[in-house]
Amino acid sequence: MSFEEKTKETVSSLKCQNCGAILHYAPGTNSLKCEYCGTVNTIEEEATPQGIHAFDYDAFITDLQRHSEDTEQAVVVKCTNCGASTTMLPNVTADSCPFCASPLVVQQGATTAILQPHYVLPFVVDDKQAGKFFQQWMGKLWFAPSDLVKKVKDTSYHQLKGIYIPHWSYDTDTVTSYRGQRGEYYYTTETYTEEVNGRTETRTRQVRHTAWYNASGVVDNSFRDVLVSASPSLPRKMAEILEPWHLDQLKAYDGRYLSGFRAELYQTDAEQGLVIAKKRMDPVIRDEIYSDIGGDEQRIDTYDVQYNQLGLKYILLPVWLSAYRYNNKLYHFVVNASTGEVTGDRPYSWTKIVGLIVLIIAVIYVLYVCFAQPK
Repeated sequence: MSFEEKTKETVSSLKCQNCGAILHYAPGTNSLKCEYCGTVNTIEEEATPQGIHAFDYDAFITDLQRHSEDTEQAVVVKCTNCGASTTMLPNVTADSCPFCASPLVVQQGATTAILQPHYVLPFVVDDKQAGKFFQQWMGKLWFAPSDLVKKVKDTSYHQLKGIYIPHWSYDTDTVTSYRGQRGEYYYTTETYTEEVNGRTETRTRQVRHTAWYNASGVVDNSFRDVLVSASPSLPRKMAEILEPWHLDQLKAYDGRYLSGFRAELYQTDAEQGLVIAKKRMDPVIRDEIYSDIGGDEQRIDTYDVQYNQLGLKYILLPVWLSAYRYNNKLYHFVVNASTGEVTGDRPYSWTKIVGLIVLIIAVIYVLYVCFAQPK
């Protein structure tokens, strides 16, 4: 089927045959639902003979440079405040940025050919469930202002926006050669003197030393689905806290899963993402080297990593975003719409923090008075 035919078919499937309204994807189902008359259309999944798999990295980059990768048309609006670029439904005339809550100038949106993702992880958690997860998360925060906890109970206090965040997923098998040193402990007996009740006494003690030996070798690691957020609008540390995702529930990309939601365009490309992915792999590789060196202590002098069978997937992962103001400061939070995991910015109650510090000092003082004073 040609691109034009597939696009026409998708657009047709989004229209309610009963009332003509746009059908939206219903989280946690495989259906589109009309919010006006309740009509439900099942999303028929296309057969994927190879299943969910990674694509050859080098071939993907080559095809991308030749502009031979699959693309699709989308209305893209760029936020003038934070710079995030998100897709919009054609009939939307007014909206706000899901990342910074600034008004979007929808009229300045442009229909653009964008790279079609390989896979999409559909929404499972709906907005009401996401709101409950957020309230539970906020209620467990230490040192949160008491009035903030009360305010988030009011559902009108924050408005959740569903959006798909672009990610690169990398697979690779690494072979790492290294040179380092293995440290092994040994002990010697040392003689020393000290004053005891006005007399000088000679005593002995065990002193630990470390003997260092050269070490070298080769270690292997296998990495699967090393995720890198391709959206600078969502801080990378925040994106990593949302992990893990139910990637076993990925679906072959189908625009109907996006109906009723928005998707941000990737701003970190696959080559930039690989650099970040390698940094995420590095601590695992170093731990493997330490384990291979053995001994009581380890030092790594040099190591060289070969990345073999490098593959990637371009995927969209679902989140609920919102922002709230407290004392004239904006705080963002995000909910993993696959697992319900929540993370975000939060205010602190300095009254509670100071109170805890005072309590700790008081406890230390009481213990000192009770046990440190001479009898």
